[in-house]
This record gives sequence, C-alpha cells and structure tokens, in this order.
Amino acid sequence: MSRYSIEEFIKQTEQVDKGEGFFELETPRMLEVNLDGQVWAKAGSMVAYHGEMKFVREGILEHGLGTAFKKALTGEGASLMKANGRGKLYLADSGKKIVILKLQNDSIFINGNDLLAFEPSIKWKIKLMKRIAGMMAGGLFNVFCEGTGMIAFTTHYEPLTLRVTPGQPVITDPNATVAWSGNLQPVIQTDISFKTFLGRGSGESIQMRFEGDGFVVVQPYEEVYMNSKQG
Repeated sequence: MSRYSIEEFIKQTEQVDKGEGFFELETPRMLEVNLDGQVWAKAGSMVAYHGEMKFVREGILEHGLGTAFKKALTGEGASLMKANGRGKLYLADSGKKIVILKLQNDSIFINGNDLLAFEPSIKWKIKLMKRIAGMMAGGLFNVFCEGTGMIAFTTHYEPLTLRVTPGQPVITDPNATVAWSGNLQPVIQTDISFKTFLGRGSGESIQMRFEGDGFVVVQPYEEVYMNSKQG
C-alpha cells in the first residue's frame, strides 16, 4: 500500500466496531450511538447515520421552562432532539472533546450548551440561573440529569475536575464551567474588582461559587455568549 494513497487513508480513518455498547467514542471528538430504540441528543449534532431512524426536534423550553426567559435562550444549545430507530448514529459538536459517563443512580448538572446525548432512562430537568439571565444568552441554563444510564457531554480541549470540600470552596467562570455534581448548588456572585482586567461591557465579573462536598468540571476555554443588547 503506497504512502498517502486513498487505500491507506481509508484504512487509517475508517469506522471500527469496538463492541463497547450503546455509546462508543469513535474518535475523541465523534460519538457513535448503537441505537436500538431511542436516544436524546443535542439538536444539530448529527453528522451521519446508517439504518432506519427518525429525528424529532423538541425545544428545551417545552420541557417545563417559563415563557419569560424564551428571548434569553438562543442558539442550538436551547434544543434537544429525539432519535428513534435502529442503526449507528454519529454525533459531534464543533469538534469539541467528548466525555462519556455511566451514571449508576447518580446525579450531575451539565451546562445546557455542553450536553451532547443521553439514554432515555436518564431523568432530566432544566435549571435556570436567574442571576445571569439576560447577560449570557447561551450558557445560562443547566440540565440536571439523574438515574442510571449513559450520558455524553463535550468540552473544549481537555477537562479538569476540581474537588469541592467543606471549608474549601471553588470559584469558577461560568463560561468555562461544564458540569458539577448533582448535590452542589452554586451561588452566583460578582466581583467588580475584575472589571479592569476583563474589559467587558457588562462591567462586572460573574462567578460561580461552589461550597460543600463534590466536584466541578471546567475547561481551558471560555464559551462567551454575551447578549448583544447588553452594554
């Protein structure tokens, strides 16, 4: 086989069954779903599939969120889709790294913009961060997932998990915060002293403060979704 030939390229990049089950990481940035029934996925995340499938888009706002915040929620992160059928489904989100977790009667919060897919056995509900509604248009809501089943979320580059212990709170930037353990309830705080360094129109640094016993997942990247109407 000659170097750089089509045959060599196909051999190096073709899909390979790994036998890992419902979710497989086909590459670090491509999720394979071995579908036989239903899966929830982020709207717009399908890149390919084969088999017989139907896709139904469902606005996340229809899942128990008040209409008062509809204008604040924008972008693909505000919607999920259901895929029903049998076959192989391939999901990705802007080339972000994919993390797979198997929840076993566990719970976790995931930033609504970073949730990629989850099994229908997972119970989920929306949690809105009211303090920053209107200031951040894409990352202001989170999805609380609990139960037993597979879940996949995305991060820009490699994630870092920080332990939260009693008396040792962790403060994060909401734009870099991906997920946290389901028993933690972050408090939104502002730090005016940071505005000189940030140079943002909002004038304040919005921070998330985690206290208790758990963990927080952050990424080395700030997903900034500032509302254009804000100064």
